Amino acid sequence: MKSSFSDAGGNNCVEVAAVEHEGVAIRESDSPAVILVTSRAALGALVRDLKVDNFTPPSA
Repeated sequence: MKSSFSDAGGNNCVEVAAVEHEGVAIRESDSPAVILVTSRAALGALVRDLKVDNFTPPSA
Protein backbone atom coordinates (compact mmCIF):
# COMPACT_ATOMS: atom_id res chain seq x y z
CA MET A 1 0.00 0.00 0.00
CA LYS A 2 1.36 3.43 -0.88
CA SER A 3 0.47 6.74 0.69
CA SER A 4 -1.88 9.03 -1.20
CA PHE A 5 0.71 11.76 -0.53
CA SER A 6 3.38 10.13 -2.73
CA ASP A 7 4.34 11.95 -5.89
CA ALA A 8 3.61 10.73 -9.42
CA GLY A 9 6.78 8.63 -9.46
CA GLY A 10 5.80 6.81 -6.26
CA ASN A 11 8.44 8.58 -4.18
CA ASN A 12 8.11 10.40 -0.86
CA CYS A 13 6.00 7.78 0.81
CA VAL A 14 6.00 4.96 3.32
CA GLU A 15 5.12 1.52 1.96
CA VAL A 16 3.48 -1.16 4.11
CA ALA A 17 3.10 -4.85 3.20
CA ALA A 18 1.86 -7.94 4.99
CA VAL A 19 4.48 -10.64 5.62
CA GLU A 20 4.39 -14.16 7.06
CA HIS A 21 3.19 -14.92 10.58
CA GLU A 22 1.00 -11.84 11.15
CA GLY A 23 3.89 -9.49 10.41
CA VAL A 24 4.10 -6.17 8.61
CA ALA A 25 7.04 -4.82 6.60
CA ILE A 26 7.51 -1.05 6.41
CA ARG A 27 9.93 0.98 4.30
CA GLU A 28 10.38 4.54 3.13
CA SER A 29 10.67 5.11 -0.60
CA ASP A 30 13.81 7.24 -0.10
CA SER A 31 15.63 4.27 1.51
CA PRO A 32 14.04 1.14 0.01
CA ALA A 33 16.80 -1.18 1.24
CA VAL A 34 15.96 -0.40 4.89
CA ILE A 35 12.98 -2.52 5.91
CA LEU A 36 11.40 -2.62 9.35
CA VAL A 37 9.40 -5.73 10.22
CA THR A 38 6.99 -5.64 13.15
CA SER A 39 3.75 -7.22 14.26
CA ARG A 40 0.34 -6.03 13.11
CA ALA A 41 -0.55 -5.42 16.76
CA ALA A 42 2.48 -3.15 17.34
CA LEU A 43 1.81 -1.16 14.16
CA GLY A 44 -1.86 -0.86 15.10
CA ALA A 45 -0.96 0.44 18.57
CA LEU A 46 1.41 3.03 17.05
CA VAL A 47 -1.23 4.24 14.58
CA ARG A 48 -3.87 4.47 17.34
CA ASP A 49 -1.50 6.50 19.54
CA LEU A 50 -0.58 8.82 16.67
CA LYS A 51 -4.25 9.42 15.85
CA VAL A 52 -5.05 10.55 19.39
CA ASP A 53 -1.73 12.44 19.73
CA ASN A 54 -0.64 10.11 22.51
CA PHE A 55 2.78 9.13 21.12
CA THR A 56 5.90 9.82 23.14
CA PRO A 57 9.10 9.15 21.16
CA PRO A 58 11.86 7.24 22.96
CA SER A 59 14.67 9.25 24.54
CA ALA A 60 17.85 9.54 22.50
